[in-house]
Amino acid sequence: MTISSKSLLLSALVSSASFSAAAQSWQDTVARIEQIFSRYNNDKTPGAQLAISRNGSVIFSKAWGMADLEHQVPLTPQSITEAGSVSKQFTAAAILLLEQQGKLSLDDDVRKHIGELRDYKVKITLRHLIQHTSGLKDWGSIMDVAGWPRGSRAYTNDYALYVISLQQSLNNLPGDEYIYSNSNYNLLAIIVQRVSGLSLADFTKKYIFEPAGMKNTEWRSYYRKIVPNRAFAYSRNGAGFQTNMPNESAYGNGGLLTTAEDLLIWNNYYLGGRLGNPSLFAQQTATRPLNNGGKNNYGAGLMTDPVGGWKAIAHSGATAGYRANLEYFPEAGLSIAWLSNTSAFDTDTLNVANAVRRLFLPVRRPENPPPRPAFITVPEEKLAAYAGWYRNPRTGGGTKLYIKDGKMSSLFPAANLNTVAENIFVVGNNRLEVDKKKGLLWISPGADSIYFDRVEPADTSEKNLQKYVGTYYSREAEAFYYIVLKQGKLFLELRPGTVFSLTPTYYDGFDCPFGPIHFIRDIKKGIVELKVSVSRARNITFRKVYDAGF
Repeated sequence: MTISSKSLLLSALVSSASFSAAAQSWQDTVARIEQIFSRYNNDKTPGAQLAISRNGSVIFSKAWGMADLEHQVPLTPQSITEAGSVSKQFTAAAILLLEQQGKLSLDDDVRKHIGELRDYKVKITLRHLIQHTSGLKDWGSIMDVAGWPRGSRAYTNDYALYVISLQQSLNNLPGDEYIYSNSNYNLLAIIVQRVSGLSLADFTKKYIFEPAGMKNTEWRSYYRKIVPNRAFAYSRNGAGFQTNMPNESAYGNGGLLTTAEDLLIWNNYYLGGRLGNPSLFAQQTATRPLNNGGKNNYGAGLMTDPVGGWKAIAHSGATAGYRANLEYFPEAGLSIAWLSNTSAFDTDTLNVANAVRRLFLPVRRPENPPPRPAFITVPEEKLAAYAGWYRNPRTGGGTKLYIKDGKMSSLFPAANLNTVAENIFVVGNNRLEVDKKKGLLWISPGADSIYFDRVEPADTSEKNLQKYVGTYYSREAEAFYYIVLKQGKLFLELRPGTVFSLTPTYYDGFDCPFGPIHFIRDIKKGIVELKVSVSRARNITFRKVYDAGF
């Protein structure tokens, strides 16, 4: 355990009147942190690291739990842990350094550097990649749909590029939407190597890790490499644990091997204006609005959204069983780095990163929150005109509006709607405006509005369901889907041994455990293909190749 003196912590706390912990004694503060991390505090669980700095000085650093359960090795502040998508800011920083060196421009067409990428007849820039507005589908999501999720194969950046190059369409036009996609950062890692002549691992070691003094940081660029003092990753297995390692060599999107203390060194380095000459800090945190003027608060591998009402520069991460979070709060000069080698507590009501933050920074409520709309009651007979199925044209996903207990409700997401006008409903911060002919306009704050088409309900007769049965092949995922009919229900088989039930939604639309599926008909040929969408990869196409299985 490495902790600065009592006086250093207290002076750090009381220097800002906004700190909720200002009046606490050193012992009280440590006791509360220990309580938050008590879940890791024995020799039977994986562990976590926590490091906190104030104005560049480390005020707390400790590790709990075990780095290796099999060999009973404790986790220490020097144990090497993987940082998941916190890694992305280092890949982006390498690109910014190369731009400063005159070797590329953020406005370059990505195909200037990666000719293997399909020509979508629109310009995708490096800036689009960095800020997740490229529209490129997430290669890992595609492999998940194919039945080979990340970790099940020894993926490399070259293989990621191969999968990306197979995609026949984009999620969205470049700049139209923010859709998080790891493909962007695997391509950036490849570009670093092609432009500089150094691998991303070697480039960042030379230009970032060594200058910053990050002595315990490297990349998982080859997953079989022996890394001394590395903590193994674990997930829950019943009442115990099982190893859950990222057995892949794809990196740049993730794959940073580091410690919480090294992440604080990084924060101090770039926040102090020492990355680049002149400093690249402004470029790291620069954002650009979407094509429609909407906000996109993702910078160069850094999220700039407020956290808990405080200005923040942050990113979280998750790869296999590893979890990570790195935050900086400029108003308080506070950095918090948290790393864990287990996903076991993902669904726990206590989020340790949030709990630690609140020890120092109370949640700020808006002084003048927007007024809540007045809710009204509309007779059921009028609401009935708006009930029915609606289809998202971007993903093929369906939602249903229906009346329950005299009020309008929705399916996908399942929610009770509040009525503000005869045809206008709200759920949370979302607003739904329904037109009897045009369909449903779904408005979400900070996101693009989407018109849902009004569609016919599903035909679940066995005669109609039989039309979907057959074998489908995707060139994009290099996978077969087998649609079979059993006891009046449709199932999707990924052979061998994986079966998903298909729940009818609207006509030709179904819901699958991993995402919506919709079938495409030809007037003469009938069903000719299906498309599946997941959050990071839309409309992966499977062509019907046989009317029945092999």
